[in-house]
Amino acid sequence: MSATRVFVARLAGCAVFDPAGDRVGKVRDVLVVYRKNDPPRVVGLIVEIPGKRRVFVSIGRVTSIGGGQIITTGLINLRRFEQRGGEVRVIAEMLGRKVAFNDASGMATIEDVAISERDPGEWEVEQLFVRRPKGASPFSKGQSAYVTWREVRETTASGEAQSAEHLIATYSELKPADLASTLLDLPALRRQEVAEELSDDRLASVLEEMPESDQVEILSGLGDDRAADVLDHMQPDDAADLIAQLPEERGEHLLELMEPEEADDVRFLLSYGADTAGGLMTTEPIIVSADATVAEGLALIRRHDLPPALGAAVCVTLPPYEPPTGRFLGIVHFQRMLRYPPHERLGTLIDQGLEPVTADTSAAEVSRILASYDLVSVPVVDEKHRLVGVVTIDDVLDYLLPDDWRSHPEEEGVGRRAAARSQLTTGSIPIPHGRRAGDGTR
Repeated sequence: MSATRVFVARLAGCAVFDPAGDRVGKVRDVLVVYRKNDPPRVVGLIVEIPGKRRVFVSIGRVTSIGGGQIITTGLINLRRFEQRGGEVRVIAEMLGRKVAFNDASGMATIEDVAISERDPGEWEVEQLFVRRPKGASPFSKGQSAYVTWREVRETTASGEAQSAEHLIATYSELKPADLASTLLDLPALRRQEVAEELSDDRLASVLEEMPESDQVEILSGLGDDRAADVLDHMQPDDAADLIAQLPEERGEHLLELMEPEEADDVRFLLSYGADTAGGLMTTEPIIVSADATVAEGLALIRRHDLPPALGAAVCVTLPPYEPPTGRFLGIVHFQRMLRYPPHERLGTLIDQGLEPVTADTSAAEVSRILASYDLVSVPVVDEKHRLVGVVTIDDVLDYLLPDDWRSHPEEEGVGRRAAARSQLTTGSIPIPHGRRAGDGTR
């Protein structure tokens, strides 16, 4: 076993291997328990295994830590991790806590925690990397220091907000879905603290990956102005689903605080039946004129902030080019654009075999169309054949899957896929909760 001092923040995301060299998962946190007279003792690692399940790996099962990887004995309990009383997650709960120096020299904030092995299989907190408060100068970062556990004492009072800045920095590389899963594992108070610290666009992308009940909980803890800013950054269909879960009075108030253009899109979506194409669609597809070139179309789908499903095709319409557009002419798939020279006009490359659906087309029919023609999106038009949006495959999957699909055990996935296939072939799609059922829950 390596006796090297290890900083916990650097362990986040490190790969975990079994003795044969096969990857088991990746580290998400380190679990410790406090002791009366000694530094906290490390009891194990929280490891994310395939299926985004988080399990507990006892520190006694760890044979090596170092070089950006962890080696275990290979014996891992696959039971989902549940935090017990007295256990503390270092990254999620300790980073950002305030401490006071026992020599009365002032306060500091924990930015990282170093653990080391004292005896075989026995790890404990060795040092804290802390930073003192900023000086008078606006450019001052505050002096940092390495201290032992016995040189400081924690001072965060009950009910006092704990800084989430360092936790956010640790998880900065996580994809929105992974960050959403991480937040849902945190205690409710800590989760809200992290949400407060996230930027508007980052929080919006994370909320889109959460069950609606958790979305409502987090949004309810934000001030109205901040909540409206976050909703502005969400996809209109996700924002519509979320607002529909709120009390009517607050939902309307937030719509009034949102940017007018964003609020209009959300109101537009809320006007459609929840089990129709209009209720599933997004109002932000890529729309071009028939005279646009292949080069222009490819430039538009290259945008880094564009969801992959929306980048799979561009919609060609007559002016105006904002939903509801002029007459819808058709779509051009990105693969077709790749087969033609940059100067080719998109109006000549339209897929003549794909018919759009109307806003009142049932969700079952939209699902069958996507499955039958191997599509990732289908255009939606109104009674005047104007483009009003597109339904993407992820919209349909989110509609079909059970409400708790994000946290459902992986071993039940086969059963859920079989049920979804049955629903697609029979048309017996259940009405999910949330906006689509109108009961205020997910």
